[in-house]
Amino acid sequence: MVNQAYQLPFRRVGQDVFIWAKAQILSPERISIGDSVIIDDFVFLMGGEETILASFIHIGAFSSVLGGGYLIMEDFAGISSGVRVFTGNEDYLGECLTNPAVPSPYRLPTRSSVHIKKHVIIGANTVILPGVTIGEGAAIGANSLVTKDCDPWTIYAGSPVRPFKIRQREKIIGLEIRLRSELYDQQGNYIPKIQRKPASGERAHNI
Repeated sequence: MVNQAYQLPFRRVGQDVFIWAKAQILSPERISIGDSVIIDDFVFLMGGEETILASFIHIGAFSSVLGGGYLIMEDFAGISSGVRVFTGNEDYLGECLTNPAVPSPYRLPTRSSVHIKKHVIIGANTVILPGVTIGEGAAIGANSLVTKDCDPWTIYAGSPVRPFKIRQREKIIGLEIRLRSELYDQQGNYIPKIQRKPASGERAHNI
């Protein structure tokens, strides 16, 4: 098992970042990664125009980010296994040829973006199409199709998704505040695992 996080030429990579050996990363020079990030085996991550992964992020096994556009994942966002995120698309109207085997100008793909805000959780095998913003704290159920923006702190599911209920904001924000008080110093700098003292009754461990 090889940790790729500090071997690939990322634009930026923080501390306590772990990328499993069988993850496939394309265009790492266009990818910025914060602190405490885990990317599982069998993830396919394309840097595209730009990819920003903030801190406390997990991307589950067999997920992929494709399309060549922009991806932003804010703090505490999580993608479960088998999720497909598309930041670009082909022309389905018949104005040009399609698929990456066709050279320009015969192929005219559209580059777009996906913005996944803080505390978002994406359920397994969900598909997210280009041009979507998923609002802070939203939760997307498994096997969903996201074709348009999702409101903050709302639970969605279905194909295409529709809102079902409101998610607890106060509890989650309170836990974030508590965590930050423990894992950041007085200057606001992240404290790496190796420098932390284990909590009372807790054994130190690594991934």
